[in-house]
Amino acid sequence: MTLLADAPFLAPAPAAVMARAQTENFPVASRVLPRAVRGHLLAIYGYARLVDELGDSAAGDRLAALDWLEGELDAAFERRARHPLLVRLTPTLHECDLDRGPFVRLIEANRLDQRRLSYASWEELRGYCTLSADPVGELVLGVLGLASPRRIALSDRICTALQLTEHCQDVAEDHRAGRVYLPLEDLERFGAGARDLEAAHASEALRAVLAFEVARARALLDEGAPLIGELHGRARIAIGGFVAGGRAALAAIERAGYDVLPGPPPVARRRLLGALARTLLAPRVRPG
Repeated sequence: MTLLADAPFLAPAPAAVMARAQTENFPVASRVLPRAVRGHLLAIYGYARLVDELGDSAAGDRLAALDWLEGELDAAFERRARHPLLVRLTPTLHECDLDRGPFVRLIEANRLDQRRLSYASWEELRGYCTLSADPVGELVLGVLGLASPRRIALSDRICTALQLTEHCQDVAEDHRAGRVYLPLEDLERFGAGARDLEAAHASEALRAVLAFEVARARALLDEGAPLIGELHGRARIAIGGFVAGGRAALAAIERAGYDVLPGPPPVARRRLLGALARTLLAPRVRPG
C-alpha cells in the first residue's frame, strides 16, 4: 500500500495493481504493438485498475477515495500528480493528446457501483457499460492515433460486448460481492432468482439467461467488428485480438453448457489463435 499525505486512504501499491495485467480475461497490451505504444496502454491500464481497486476494495469512504483520484487525474494533466501510477500516466496524456472525458467516466462507473448493486434492464446495464467499458476502447484508439467518431462508435460496441462477456463469466464472483450484472428483466424472463445465483452449478433457468446474454454479446462483437477492416498492420492485429478474445470466451461459455458458477470457463490458446485467424481473415467491410 502507498501512503500519500493528502489521500483519504491507503492507496494500492503500484506493483500490486500492475500485476493484475497478467490475469486479465482480455489482453492489456498486445506484444505485436511497438514498445512505446505498449507502454502507453499499460499506463492507461494502471490507471483503470487503480480506479477499480478504489471502487471495489478501498477501506473507508470509497466515494472520497474516488474524489481524491479525480483530483490526482487533474494533477496529472497539469504534470503535478503524486501517486506513482498517475505519474506514469502523465507522459501518455500529453504525448497522445488524450481527453479527460474517458478517464472521468471510468471514475463515474465506480461511483455508480457505490450506489447500485443491480440493473433492471439491458438499457440500464448498457448505460453502465458506457462508463465502465467503452472509455477504454476510446483511449486505445487515441493512443494508436486512430480515433474518429465512427471508429469510437464501433469500438463502443466491442467494449460493451467484452464487458457483458465478463459479466457472464463472473456471475458467481459478482454475486459474492453483492452485485448482479445480468439484467434483472432477463433473469425474471427465464425464471431465474437468487437461489440460482447461489448454487454450485447453474440451473436450467440460469443457463437460459446466459445463453441469451452470450448471443447478445456475440451480436455486439459482430456489430463492432467492421472496425478491424478500417485498420492496418499492428493496430489491426491488436484490435482483432480483443474481438477474437471475446469470441473465444463466449465459445468457452457455450462449451461449458453455460455453467459459469464454478468459475470462468478457460480458453485454450489454440482456440484463441483460431478465433484470431478467423477474425482477421473475415472479409473487410467498406466504411458506410
